[in-house]
Amino acid sequence: MRHSSASRAAARTTARRLAVAAASALMLIGPFAATAQADPADELPAELIEAVQRDLNMSPDEYLERSARAQELGEYARDFRSERPADFAGAWINRNGEPVVAVTNSDAARQAERDGYTATVAPVSADGLESALAELNRWVAALPRDVAGAVQSTSIDVLNNQLVVDIVNTPIGRALNLPSLIANVQVQLTPGLPANDPAPLGGDTYITADGDVRSTPLDRIGICSFGFNAVDPNGDPVNVTAGHCDAVARADGGSTVYLPNRENIDESTRIGAFTRSSVGTDSPLDYGIIGFDKAGVEAGLDRPVVRGGNGSTLTVTGTAVPVVGAPVCKSGQSSYFTCGVVAADRIETQLVYPDGQSTTIRGFATTACTLSGDSGGAIVTGTLALGVISGSNSAGAPDCVEANLVLAPDGGTSSLGIPIRDIENTTGARVRTAADPA
Repeated sequence: MRHSSASRAAARTTARRLAVAAASALMLIGPFAATAQADPADELPAELIEAVQRDLNMSPDEYLERSARAQELGEYARDFRSERPADFAGAWINRNGEPVVAVTNSDAARQAERDGYTATVAPVSADGLESALAELNRWVAALPRDVAGAVQSTSIDVLNNQLVVDIVNTPIGRALNLPSLIANVQVQLTPGLPANDPAPLGGDTYITADGDVRSTPLDRIGICSFGFNAVDPNGDPVNVTAGHCDAVARADGGSTVYLPNRENIDESTRIGAFTRSSVGTDSPLDYGIIGFDKAGVEAGLDRPVVRGGNGSTLTVTGTAVPVVGAPVCKSGQSSYFTCGVVAADRIETQLVYPDGQSTTIRGFATTACTLSGDSGGAIVTGTLALGVISGSNSAGAPDCVEANLVLAPDGGTSSLGIPIRDIENTTGARVRTAADPA
């Protein structure tokens, strides 16, 4: 009898859970049980634990467990969708931490339930929603520039099995008539460090310049955050960050990258340059690859580590995919560790250039607060690299406390992340993890 790929995924998940249960049981037996295994939560930095408890109201153990559960669900969902594309409508972790699979018919629901998941029936498949999203974005791109600018973003709301169009609350935005051929569309109107480790890490500040920082005008010096340290296809050390950080200093890319000297910017240390970047040009992703010279490597930018506030650090153990409802935390130079959940695993937003040309940026949405300067920083789920920060609706706020207060009536803070695995697949870069040799 041939087992379905969905069943194989469920079998792997079950085996993993049994292994965890067995390991837990072993810890209760014998005189050396207390030291048999270390608690993974003990490896989380104190500042990240504080953010998890403050923003997610979770214990460190619950944060790690739910993050792992989301990845198990993501693996199952990919197999299920591959075998039954017309039946799959989405997957997410609900507020109780339970994995849910949405399907389009009762037979598929029974399959998901047999595999150990909560199932819900929805009218439109994931393929259907993505096709409708592509059609909607083509329509937006064809609008006049001033009209298209009223559309902030378009995304898939997997929880409610619909598309969401975020439109600026202006006369043009309110008068916009969406195409009637696209069903299941919801419209929403929105208003427009001391360190224990002195070496730079993911989440820390870098600046960009057009060649020499001393001759670059201040208005063309960019401030962003390092994302994840990685290696390129040749094995050379690089950092994966946001592509739009490259374009601030040089419109055609290739900006030089410096560690800032906060006392005298002209004395900043050059550590490399962008070797590749895209803001919806060669792909619908906002990504940048910073290649390091000798000074960058000697500074320590070759370790799988992300920093939060107060010098706390997190070691990256692998990569992950966005799953709706999964807990996430981000680190950037402006707001350090803040946490939230994945609100949409696919969102597309129109970027309009000064010359009137537009392009589409694709990523995922989270509820973690992100401020100006956090761009390019690291987004993690558990201890896994999830993506880099592209933008948010709270970039202009002075701090996350005010951002949360001001934006609460409109649904709270929302940030755009670019999936790290999509960047890896596009560029050939590979994020460094704890398993890599030192």
